[in-house]
Amino acid sequence: MQSLPRPAGSIIRLTRALRHPRSIRILARNARPASPSSARLASSSNIIPSSRHLYRDSSSTPARNYSSAAAHQSRTLGETSTAPPPVSEPGLEGWETVIGLEIHAQIRTDHKLFSASRTSFEEEPNTNVVPFDAGFPGTLPVLNRQAVDLTVSTALALNCTINPRSTFDRKHYFYHDIPASYQITQHYNPIATEGKIELSPDLDPTLDRDVTVRIQQIQIEQDTAKTTKLADGSTHIDLNRAGMGLMEIVTEADMRSPKEAGAFIRKLQALLRRIKASDGDMEKGSMRVDANVSIHRTGTPFGTRCEIKNLNSVRFMMAALDNERRRHLKHYLDKPDVPLRQETRGFDEAKGETFTLRTKEEAEDYRYMPDGNLGPIVILPGYLESIRRSLPELPDDVRRRLPEQYGVSLADTEVLLSMDDVEGSGVAYFEEVVGNDQSRDGKQAVNWIVNELLGRLARKNEIWTWDRVPPQTLSSLLALVETGEMTGTAAKNLLKHLLEQATITADTDIKLLATQMGLVAAGDSGADTLAELCRAVIEKLPAEAESVRKGKEKVVMRLVGQVMKDSKGTADAKKAREVLLSMLVGEASS
Repeated sequence: MQSLPRPAGSIIRLTRALRHPRSIRILARNARPASPSSARLASSSNIIPSSRHLYRDSSSTPARNYSSAAAHQSRTLGETSTAPPPVSEPGLEGWETVIGLEIHAQIRTDHKLFSASRTSFEEEPNTNVVPFDAGFPGTLPVLNRQAVDLTVSTALALNCTINPRSTFDRKHYFYHDIPASYQITQHYNPIATEGKIELSPDLDPTLDRDVTVRIQQIQIEQDTAKTTKLADGSTHIDLNRAGMGLMEIVTEADMRSPKEAGAFIRKLQALLRRIKASDGDMEKGSMRVDANVSIHRTGTPFGTRCEIKNLNSVRFMMAALDNERRRHLKHYLDKPDVPLRQETRGFDEAKGETFTLRTKEEAEDYRYMPDGNLGPIVILPGYLESIRRSLPELPDDVRRRLPEQYGVSLADTEVLLSMDDVEGSGVAYFEEVVGNDQSRDGKQAVNWIVNELLGRLARKNEIWTWDRVPPQTLSSLLALVETGEMTGTAAKNLLKHLLEQATITADTDIKLLATQMGLVAAGDSGADTLAELCRAVIEKLPAEAESVRKGKEKVVMRLVGQVMKDSKGTADAKKAREVLLSMLVGEASS
């Protein structure tokens, strides 16, 4: 490229213009500023004013230049709450809590947002890093198409309006977790706006009212590096996380209690996992929440809000919100004439208390400006429709359908939905076990999946995967139980055996394996065998047998338990009880 003359005192910035992608714009410090205020800024700080009008022409999409904090704070000037009143909580009678959330969810992509580095939590620190991730001058971003696809999927699932044209901006600040000293985000023109999530006691028993939580906007941005503080006071930086794709999901202040905020996050996690946009794992740091909270007397304008940063679990978020609102209440009651300071606060998990990070007066000026190295994201109708068609059945539809179709509980449905964050889909796995013709009983199938399969895997510190016990294998096992060819106890022993094997395939002959292991039930054809087992147990436990003869029939269950143990679970417990009582009570009466 031919170099252009550079005016004295100017900055040369490469930008991707609307009509000329590789044009060079020269911004002179000594040029006439756009306004008196920007002139003062330029002269005092010796930088170019970060006005979007310096970079955008009149065809640019109008900016949504506000945040949830600004939206929340604007209500303090006189707007009163119009949300349906929640149930009063102890110690807060006559007061109303107002909560808005900002959620940062890592996008589940194979590579980072603007580089070819892989995204993995399992790698050694600072191994998934390329020069762009480390902020090397001269390196350029390349947008990850997969991140856009998953963000658009999320926006559609959240009933958002997709902006046909969105842009990237730079958020400037100097800190060790941001190598380039700026974060690429979507401050002015986010990819989606105006969505909602519906919360209902019908689908979440923890709630006491219907709530519509409005989504103000969704924007794509970079994640920061991971910071670890050691006991010796040193701080270590892991750039593996730097540059991973994030969705920032900003809500309106529509929640009125910590439990409503908790219900919102749980529902959002289930949705993100269902569409495979994010694993939503707060403990691993792939989802983080900032919460804005205020309180006011019912029927009066909203109070001063405070923000609690970096909450890393639903439980801690709810605890932090409750502690913070009670701090506000104490201030208003103890010092009614002293305004509450607007602050950014952290949460001490050990103490269960929030603490000050900075006050409003210390708030940073991020000097947002459009990123000249990235062009706009243009969403065409055909692309949008293809993403819409690719969406799976959403969680609320699953919550309504499974109890109605299979008779399973809402709690078990939630467990199946929670399995979506790992390989495969818990709901699809369940329906494979039941079969297209519903040949297996739905309640029994979900009980085996939730309690037996997941329970045993948890005790082995394993996570569930689709092929750990293929659905066809579990379905065959349940078929043997339903037909009486195996007892429940024997089936559990067989499942334990299966989980101890390195590999299990869908072709495994479960009935043959059960026969080889001697786990096939002793039914009517095995009456003589059952009688022999019962006689042997009576001889083995003479004291218990004598108690039954004397009329203490409850003691017979000890004998039944021994029969089940000796038969390796193949005996029918009900029939064993009948045989034992016949032998013992019959002896006594004769």
